[in-house]
Amino acid sequence: MSPQTETLDLPTFDFRQIDLQNYAGLTKIFTNFTPDIVINLAAQAGVRYSIENPRSYIESNLDGFFNILEASRQHDVQNFIYASSSSVYGNNEKSPFSEMDSVDHPVSLYAATKKSNELIAHTYSHLYKMTTVGLRFFTVYGPWGRPDMAYYFFTKAILEGKKIQLFNNGLNLRDYTYVDDIVESIKRMVGKIDELKPSTISDQYQATKSPYYHLFNIGGNNPFPVVEFVETLEDALGKKAIKEMVEFQPGDVFSTQADTTALESFIKFKPTTSLKTGLTSFVAWYRHYYGIPPN
Repeated sequence: MSPQTETLDLPTFDFRQIDLQNYAGLTKIFTNFTPDIVINLAAQAGVRYSIENPRSYIESNLDGFFNILEASRQHDVQNFIYASSSSVYGNNEKSPFSEMDSVDHPVSLYAATKKSNELIAHTYSHLYKMTTVGLRFFTVYGPWGRPDMAYYFFTKAILEGKKIQLFNNGLNLRDYTYVDDIVESIKRMVGKIDELKPSTISDQYQATKSPYYHLFNIGGNNPFPVVEFVETLEDALGKKAIKEMVEFQPGDVFSTQADTTALESFIKFKPTTSLKTGLTSFVAWYRHYYGIPPN
């Protein structure tokens, strides 16, 4: 997303801000708009904050998720897409991660709530024949990202000449996914969701035999060490970081890598934006948004 696309003319877009725990308010919105499809990207995200403030994850990711899913059922929504996370794989040793892999050993509360979302969705698919599609995002980055994400505060600290901490000496591997690739994947999924039948995807890519429940990884299948990510960010910023190497952080996983075979098979697309292209675009947006001139 370029800085020039910040203001969009969307005459059919209607924004309503509401607490996910406000079920009465949610059902009123559903009644007014009678949606055919729901895309739930709302959640309390982040591994480290889930250690500091676990209750917020229960409130948003369990209560909130259930409220949106139940409101969808009550208003006859047949298609429900939601954001899951690569965090559900925990410290699985097999790589790349496949939708068929076990996700029974989360190492953070955030991961546990995302796994719970998938279980709840499976139950609704089984009981009510609602098509649910869980999208397991792999380390999303780019413009308009969350300020608590590592790349975001890395950028801020580097520009301000402040120190950044690299956990596990920056050796953790992450399958970074540029936000535009996430958006493109969701758009294609929406366009093809009515075609999502058991015969659409080979059984080897399905985590269940339920014909209405589906999971897809969205990642680049190309992990980089965090230290290499920082080096690419330094190049984009034209400034070196002051690095402090620290120990492995509780709740972290060493490596993530997405097997995107199922995604490519169904929507004929996989994330392809290079780290250099993605971070260059992010830095251009960041400078524009915060009024920071180029070097």
